[in-house]
Amino acid sequence: MIDLAVAAFPIALLVWLMTKARPMPSTFAFALAAALTYAARAFYFQSPINLLNASILTGLLNALTPISIVFGAILFFVAMERSGAMGRLQEWLRDISPNPVAQLMIVGWSFQFLIEGASGFGTPAALAAPVLVGLGFPPLRVAILCLAMNSVPVSFGAVGTPTWFGFGGLPLTDSDLLALGMKTAILQWAAGMVVPIIALRFVVGWRDIRENIGFIYLSILFNTVPMVAIATFNDEFPSVIGGAIGLVATILLARFQIGLKRTPSPQPHSPLVTRSVMLALSPLIATIVILLVTRIPILGLRQWLTAAEPNIAFPLGAIGEFSASATLVLQLRNVLGEGLNWSHAVLYVPSIIPFVLTAGAALTIFHNGREAGGVLNETGKKIVRPVVALFGALVFVQLLMAGGESASTMILGRAFADMSGEYWKYLAPLLGALGSFFAGSATISNLTFGGIQLAIANETGLEPSTVLALQSGGAAMGNMICIHNIIAVCAVLGLANREGWILKRTIIPMIAYWIVFALVAAVFLQ
Repeated sequence: MIDLAVAAFPIALLVWLMTKARPMPSTFAFALAAALTYAARAFYFQSPINLLNASILTGLLNALTPISIVFGAILFFVAMERSGAMGRLQEWLRDISPNPVAQLMIVGWSFQFLIEGASGFGTPAALAAPVLVGLGFPPLRVAILCLAMNSVPVSFGAVGTPTWFGFGGLPLTDSDLLALGMKTAILQWAAGMVVPIIALRFVVGWRDIRENIGFIYLSILFNTVPMVAIATFNDEFPSVIGGAIGLVATILLARFQIGLKRTPSPQPHSPLVTRSVMLALSPLIATIVILLVTRIPILGLRQWLTAAEPNIAFPLGAIGEFSASATLVLQLRNVLGEGLNWSHAVLYVPSIIPFVLTAGAALTIFHNGREAGGVLNETGKKIVRPVVALFGALVFVQLLMAGGESASTMILGRAFADMSGEYWKYLAPLLGALGSFFAGSATISNLTFGGIQLAIANETGLEPSTVLALQSGGAAMGNMICIHNIIAVCAVLGLANREGWILKRTIIPMIAYWIVFALVAAVFLQ
């Protein structure tokens, strides 16, 4: 019990510091939590100091991935804004429908669904939020909505990576993985019936929701039903195909006011897609296409961009051995001799490709190349504070995971299991959410806790595919309270020191998510 209290204290303190009436800025809160975790690991758990130092260095290096993504996303949207493409895109969305619910479902739900299926990495909220703010919605409310809605497709995000890779190291057959994916899709479909409604309520009133409830549920179903259908035979494309079908369907539903409160349009509709609209959409379309072609395995580009075979390698003494592949996959092996490794695929992580490329394309298409300096300057100003926060967050996370079976994350996971016994299937999603909250990734949550979940299932007699589906769904559920994602969306929207305010509110839809999972597990999943 003392071990649990010591392991949990820095986490509880961090949450309190970030959500109290006068929250501490995340730049300081994460640093303090990391320092306390270091002290607890060193003095109470007696972890080797060299291991803790290696964890700090690895955490700092790991932060380069979310930092590069945030930089790319900010650069892209600043370029879209300064080029004039963003303004034209916003006019087009208003022309499709002036109804705020329609705009929120098109961008916040269906567009994010597609981007999550194609990319993951926290990019959907960072892409969708600025579009909605440009349409006149309040930034803080938009941040909550985007984080909450970017959860249902996460289990099959990044072309199914959390499922096929997250559980790939477990002793599961192909039929086991298929059953796991199918049950996960059912859980996410059920959550999709509830979570988007709660997310909408953060931006619009209940009256708006009631008056447009038909449209809302049609949009939800056009995304989630194809997801479930594809999951019956494939674990890579449920979210991609669901998002693509859902986005087109939602736009058409909004255009023809199907299920929407009918309001007279202030002016006659222009054709759905015009040349100027296509020009404004082209950077976004290019972004989606590039994300897809670089992630669909059968096309081969993903394997090439992530090929880690060293092209050059040289030792850095006690620090480790550095290497770089021909496609710029950077690695540092055996950090400080502690067996920790770092890897960063420069061309695969969504930053240079596609964001920097498409930002340049936006400026070129709209003949605003002279704005390039201003774009870089504005991006640089916006990225400074998130960089500091992400360094602190990733060091904190790495320290929590240091120590193997005695790591703080493992202590918390086992404590959950010991307290629940045969009722574990009701708490399994919370362990998955805990992993995402810290690690910033549903895939890492599944990699970290999948083995524990499988062992608990075997010990308690629960169906392994059910428990692992609840882990996968919980990891997606945790995406809305994930530290990385909250920092990223705040950075893109220019929100300073509001991470705790947002976290306190995204917990509400996460609890609803968990209740839905518990009910489905009790009634339908055995």
